Amino acid sequence: MAKQKKLFVDLDICSTICPKCVVDCSYFYHEDNNGIYPLRELLTYSLICRKCEEPHCVNSCPQNALEKQEDGTLKRYYMRCIGCKSCSHACPYGAIYPELVPYLNSKCDLCLDRRDQKGQPVCISTCPYNALSLKDIEPDEEKHIYTVGDNVVVHSTHWIREKV
Repeated sequence: MAKQKKLFVDLDICSTICPKCVVDCSYFYHEDNNGIYPLRELLTYSLICRKCEEPHCVNSCPQNALEKQEDGTLKRYYMRCIGCKSCSHACPYGAIYPELVPYLNSKCDLCLDRRDQKGQPVCISTCPYNALSLKDIEPDEEKHIYTVGDNVVVHSTHWIREKV
């Protein structure tokens, strides 16, 4: 059995060239509820968020929808979130992008059950900036390529906290 390629996301392209994600998604239950948004949110929280000791974004949320996890990453509770975007405004580093805080949400399933079908996942074929692809690629810190989870590889020249 051949090794399955991983979804490669270039967050540098997403955050600099693409002001608002315009890719389509095969998530058919709610066509406006694009699965790429929560995936980009997760990747941003994992790599771009500065993981503040006292996170202003968490403290600003009127519904306690954001929580700082043990590893420093953020988790958003979608059923609590009212989409007020106060977390985005409170972040002094601009790491919470307002367009990535949708009120409705669907989780990207990475099209894992459809990878053996002909063609690419819809998000890849509809991304006008080629920020998404399927690749056999390994993490490489020198090239700013990181693994997030088992099936996603991300390119991001993000901020890294220096160890004191």
